[in-house]
Amino acid sequence: MAKRRGYFWPSYEIYGGISGFLTFGPLGSLLKKRLEDKFRRFYLQPLAILEIETSVIMPGNVLEASGHVENFKEPTVECTKCQRKFRADHLLQEFGKMTDTETEKLTLQDIMDELKNRNIRCPECGGTFSKAEQFMTMFATTIGPYSDSVGYGRPEAAQGIFVEFKRIFESARGRLPLGVAQIGRVLRNEISPRQGPIRLREFTIIDIEFFLDPEDKKCLVLKEVENETLRLVLAENKMKDNTEPVTVTVKEAVSKGIIKEEWQAYFMALAKRFLVELGVPEEQQRFIEKLEWERAHYSVQGFDQEVYLERWGWTEVSGHNYRTDYDLSRHMKASGVDLTAFKESESGGRRFVPHVIEPSFGLDRLVYVALEYAYTKRNKRTLLSLSRDLAPIQMSVFPLVNKDGLLEKADEVYHRLTNEGFTVDWDSSGSIGRRYARADEVGTPLGITIDYTTLEDGTVTLRDRDSWKQVRSNIDNLPDLLHAYFRNKIDFEDLGQLIERRKDG
Repeated sequence: MAKRRGYFWPSYEIYGGISGFLTFGPLGSLLKKRLEDKFRRFYLQPLAILEIETSVIMPGNVLEASGHVENFKEPTVECTKCQRKFRADHLLQEFGKMTDTETEKLTLQDIMDELKNRNIRCPECGGTFSKAEQFMTMFATTIGPYSDSVGYGRPEAAQGIFVEFKRIFESARGRLPLGVAQIGRVLRNEISPRQGPIRLREFTIIDIEFFLDPEDKKCLVLKEVENETLRLVLAENKMKDNTEPVTVTVKEAVSKGIIKEEWQAYFMALAKRFLVELGVPEEQQRFIEKLEWERAHYSVQGFDQEVYLERWGWTEVSGHNYRTDYDLSRHMKASGVDLTAFKESESGGRRFVPHVIEPSFGLDRLVYVALEYAYTKRNKRTLLSLSRDLAPIQMSVFPLVNKDGLLEKADEVYHRLTNEGFTVDWDSSGSIGRRYARADEVGTPLGITIDYTTLEDGTVTLRDRDSWKQVRSNIDNLPDLLHAYFRNKIDFEDLGQLIERRKDG
């Protein structure tokens, strides 16, 4: 459905395609933008988190200082028969039934031993594997015509924030805590991506770096979420092969030291609420605590938020890490530039390197999650029950027939609504029932039908995608009513006078 209806499909199909790259079609790109805007309203604006945009290509010395050149690597093996290369830990997980916790701590020699002991061969041709090697998963390039000017496609947006911290902090008048976000493209040269939209070589990331005074890390808004429950798979339980989540409130998690930082717990609670907003029930979400050898090189405590997907199982959608002063200290040392903050006090004040709490989301995965949880069937018809603030097309205009002045009246309504800023589809082909079905399948919340009564009294029929209820409303009232509806100020029944449902839905 996603490919057929223009949500997304593999890139470069006319050349046979290449794994790890995805094209978002007309509907998919609109959905992605709406989801991005929803995230801003939900996550960024309430905390006055600033947003910046930095370049995708980074000089090599930036990523050397950050530790990525040294650490951003994955184990790979090559088939001695067909020369296909595979990510070794994924082979052990898929065919050897090992967990990611088990494979994460394996040395290259351990990997070769496990592949041999478990009799794992090339999934393409059955060949054996060559010696395991570490593969750099950043795209390397040169900047300009000089071969010694090495650059990399950024693997995360966070480093763009850290290297610009000094100017951002000054423009924010030195306030702490200070949240800075970047939503943009990142590149990761995955060894063998085979999970469609879930594992990509180029994707959009949402990185939030929340800067704190290490001596004043109290979260003043924690009370807003303290009774929110989180389903946590704890590191100590993972060590005992127990992946059953324990359910605790945010208040309990912080007071018992399960989540070490208040702001980290706060952002995790927001992440859970945001996924609920996307249609994912609480019981289909969990947070996995990372063991020491599983954590990124910059993290002292980390949790991955996972949701359950019908096709892919438990899938990570966001990561929550306490990065301390790791990044700013490394860049300060490598560049020689002072990246400290100053806080005045009665004794004169002090300088310090701010600490960082980081929530990070994969936007492309969130798009897929929203689509899967919106996909449903009713009377053997497909419905995409996207929330009204996410639906790519907000409404469709249908002339009942293409004659007797209905086409012209429908065109008038269509342009009136588009001039109001709504995203409107026009469909005059086929029976009205077929047009309703097409709109339902792509997730359009409202259908507006122009019929003979419209010519008599200036009213139209509005049809709700999910309930198939219909109301009658005056054309002149539509703009104000629809603006209120798409801002979630009113419900469908408030759009007009309820009428009896038609048999064709």
